[in-house]
Amino acid sequence: MASPDVSMNIPDVESMAQVFSTMADVAKAISKALKIIIMTLKGMAFISFGATTALEQYLSQIQPRIEKLGDKFEELSGDLDGAIRSFRDGDNTGSQRFA
Repeated sequence: MASPDVSMNIPDVESMAQVFSTMADVAKAISKALKIIIMTLKGMAFISFGATTALEQYLSQIQPRIEKLGDKFEELSGDLDGAIRSFRDGDNTGSQRFA
């Protein structure tokens, strides 16, 4: 049985990798901002008699998920860059990612 030909529109895949990289940067920046906000809210909890505690707890649940999302975007960007390198080098193992 003959193996199917593998093709890739390299500029489009490079563009997708760049989009994922940008999304990773944005998600990580949001995660850092949320960490600062959470620390501020924890500090203000005493002054506000606990009024900010609910918001702090809510943001504390969101922040790790956004950080994880940023890591996934970064991983996807790296995977696409690796697939491009493998395709350019003629390595058939890179084509298995899309099989």
